[in-house]
Amino acid sequence: MTTTGQSSAWRDLRPRVLSAMVMIAVAGGCIGVGGVAYILMVLVAMGGMAFEAAGLLKLPVQSWQGRLYVLWAVCGGFSAATEHWRYFIMFSVGSCVFGAELCAMMCVIIMAGTALLWLRVESIWPVLFVVAVVVASDTSAYMAGRLIGGPKLAPRISPGKTRSGALGGFVGAVLMGGGIALLSGLGSTHMALVWGGILGVSAQLGDLAESAMKRALGVKDSGTLLPGHGGLLDRFDGLVVAAPVAAAVSVAVPDAPFWSAGLHDLVYSLVSGMPG
Repeated sequence: MTTTGQSSAWRDLRPRVLSAMVMIAVAGGCIGVGGVAYILMVLVAMGGMAFEAAGLLKLPVQSWQGRLYVLWAVCGGFSAATEHWRYFIMFSVGSCVFGAELCAMMCVIIMAGTALLWLRVESIWPVLFVVAVVVASDTSAYMAGRLIGGPKLAPRISPGKTRSGALGGFVGAVLMGGGIALLSGLGSTHMALVWGGILGVSAQLGDLAESAMKRALGVKDSGTLLPGHGGLLDRFDGLVVAAPVAAAVSVAVPDAPFWSAGLHDLVYSLVSGMPG
């Protein structure tokens, strides 16, 4: 790689780092405090993602339909925040009134928000595990892709992503999962490594899915709120997949950290939930 190429590859590093530091400070504070601060952060994020989704799919946010769409996401999150957990299905299905594409985006936003609220109910560790793993996956993928380069992962979907980046992201997620388990002193470190990897892959799939959507729509970023990252959908594309996966698994092990779940726990939960 030439000097010019190296400079180009790292040109977005400074704004990414600065905006990431702000996000970590705000999100870390809200996650740590919990309660109203955490709920407000999730609701604002849900409203912001709905705002961006409306813009991407050509629904004027200034119109009453656009305002209703944003409010719909916030209300879906508020129902979960007030412990009406099953209402997320009603809000998700009901959003079909906005059309298929907007409904699909709303389902993703509501499921992600509900999952994040659910994961924070008992303690800080479940949501910290998910967020830390997703951040580690994204950061490791970025660094490995820039440092190593090599063959592209999915050139038709996201030309900037490399196989080395994907592998680096996976390794980072695995190690972070084990690290959080050790730090918390909860659950199985061995299984935490496994679930770190699973959530890391989930995050990368979410990233690729959002890249495919933007490519189909002919846009580079979902928004401009976060310098070096784009919009909220760009920043949280991995989290909106990883958080629902973690929340679903937590149902199988209600009395232990979700990263303690083995295959037998998931099978037992599925079988016991079937009608007799």
